Amino acid sequence: MKPSFRLSAAALTAALALSACAPGEKTAEEKPAEAKASIVTRNNVTEPQSLDPHQITGIPEINIVRDLFEGLVETDEKGDVIPAAAESWESSDNKIWRFKLRPDAKWSNGDPLTAEDFVYSWRRLVDPATASQYASYLQAAKIESIDDILSGKKSPDTLGVKAIDPHTLEITLTAPVPYFPKMLFHAATKPVHRATVEKFGNKWTQPENFIGNGPYTLDKWVVNERIELRKNPQYREAGKVQIERVAFLPIGSQTDDVARYLAGEVDITDALPPEMFAKLKTEHPKELMFSPSLCTYYFEINNQKAPFNDARVRKALSLTLDRDTIVEKVLGRGEEPAYNLTRIGTADFVPYVPAWTKTDYAARVAEAQKLLTEAGYGPSKPLKFTFLYNTSEQHKKIAVAAASMWKQALDFVDVKLENQEWKTYLDNRRSGSYQLARASWCGDYNEPSTFLNTLRSNNSSNRAFYKNPNYDKLLDKTLDAGITAAERSELYRQAEAKIDEDSAVIPVYGYVNSRLVKPHIGGYSTEDVLNELPSKRLFIKK
Repeated sequence: MKPSFRLSAAALTAALALSACAPGEKTAEEKPAEAKASIVTRNNVTEPQSLDPHQITGIPEINIVRDLFEGLVETDEKGDVIPAAAESWESSDNKIWRFKLRPDAKWSNGDPLTAEDFVYSWRRLVDPATASQYASYLQAAKIESIDDILSGKKSPDTLGVKAIDPHTLEITLTAPVPYFPKMLFHAATKPVHRATVEKFGNKWTQPENFIGNGPYTLDKWVVNERIELRKNPQYREAGKVQIERVAFLPIGSQTDDVARYLAGEVDITDALPPEMFAKLKTEHPKELMFSPSLCTYYFEINNQKAPFNDARVRKALSLTLDRDTIVEKVLGRGEEPAYNLTRIGTADFVPYVPAWTKTDYAARVAEAQKLLTEAGYGPSKPLKFTFLYNTSEQHKKIAVAAASMWKQALDFVDVKLENQEWKTYLDNRRSGSYQLARASWCGDYNEPSTFLNTLRSNNSSNRAFYKNPNYDKLLDKTLDAGITAAERSELYRQAEAKIDEDSAVIPVYGYVNSRLVKPHIGGYSTEDVLNELPSKRLFIKK
């Protein structure tokens, strides 16, 4: 990815000094609200891979899709599920669910939004011809026939979803899933406009062709420069949407992001650079928004490719990764060391505490050296592998720090760092063309299964290619009829223990959300652990 804007060191210094103004010139913060009311500019880090809800997996894509489409449910400023395209839902057994759609819901071209639109969209999601990386999301939801559809035994039209009438959608599950409605605000479950998709094929998301049902519609897409959305007058709550236009910029450099914010070009930044955090906290305390986030940063290991098809090698790297140093010295923004894939703070989650975390670092190093020696590595046969990360100052610093730790602790480890732009990085992880990669997972809903399902053997998001039938069985048991919440929580803890035993992935830290937000922007929530920030919540303060 090539950032669309670069600053020289001198320019950056000037920007950090609050862009000194000529006498009598007003700073961006001092300009009247009316001049800002028409548009909010947000940094989205990178050029999106796609804006088709069934072709995306990353946060940059979801950030935009969230504004363009509306699912059956959405979340409020505290992360709780609320009615959206559906005004209500019910189930007597947590297996057969009926959702009542709003009669006034429309597409951006004025067509009515109906239950049949969701039937078509979900069938398209799971159709092998679509090749969606999120097809298994409905598998995690246990929707009827999904396993056979994904294995090619049945056609997509057998999926357990049907339109009872234009405004009633019925969904049949094969197991009771009490948290099922929580899953349905995710991008993959949002509807797409059938006529538009079928007419324009993969060009249906171009601005001139685009039809959506969200609070905004796609107005402009300049590749590697900006994506602009405009308010959708057909949206069911258009009168409550106060921001007329939203711009998303692909600024990959965190220092550039801050510089453009201070220069008045960005209203909401992405994550802040660690080396600037203390200074920004001191100089802009009222603009710094800080909150926990339901995301885990981890090192993804290709369990099927040498040298990491040997669990001893995977465990050695996990034991010698000093997570405390990474969160305190490399990051320093309040992140927490992680030893579970599931983010601590997720609803109904009791963390697993690995026994090795209670030993000192020297003992862990000794154990790691023993494991590598048993695996056949040593001075005459060093452990060599490539560490893949996508373009980002922060990801590079973490990769360099981790490689240094492994080299210092184990001596005979040779790590080659490989940086790739976002789309190539995603493609190589998806195809398994990597050995070890930096990765992250943010909860699709607030429940441990959103993290743990990603390592199921047949899950399309399982890019670690981890396969353990015993792990799968633990997760299967969580949906047994009659199971209590406490029993389900214990099974999740056991699943985390299995991940640690196999070192399937290496959890690194739990995210926090730190951004700069212009003082004139209202509606920004610091209480939502899901880190949702739909633009329709925002407004200009008077």
